[in-house]
Amino acid sequence: MPEAAIAFGSNLGDRRGTLIKALALLEADDAIRVLHISPFYETEPWGDPDQERYINGCILVETELSPSSLLQRCLKVETSLGRVRDPARRYGARTIDLDIVFYDDLRVDQPDLVLPHPRLFERAFVLVPLMDVAGDREIAGRRLSEALEQLDLSGVQLWEG
Repeated sequence: MPEAAIAFGSNLGDRRGTLIKALALLEADDAIRVLHISPFYETEPWGDPDQERYINGCILVETELSPSSLLQRCLKVETSLGRVRDPARRYGARTIDLDIVFYDDLRVDQPDLVLPHPRLFERAFVLVPLMDVAGDREIAGRRLSEALEQLDLSGVQLWEG
């Protein structure tokens, strides 16, 4: 079965509780098998600094779903947990955010889905937990450890909550 990584984050409400519910909803899907769950990290907001800190992490899954179907499943989980998208605030606060980081070695470029995630190598809050679940994997010709060396990791701290 194909392997995919899904990054997750929350900075509104019961952050930990929402993340636990999101992971449970994904795991309850018979077409998704969770292989690894990273520790949770508390991180600085990215893109819009005027908001609360996030709790972020990543899961590695095997799935029978196509990339588009996996995206639809993630969006359904987000909606069920109260995610409201504000087009005026693309990087604003959110109850839950689920992003497919990679799906095997596939490259996808569709209006609603780009794989690997186009900003993967810019985001320490994704790369740190991704290394926890995927090791020093090569994605799009780049090793995760090499990408991490280029980033400031000071805003990513293991969450002690």
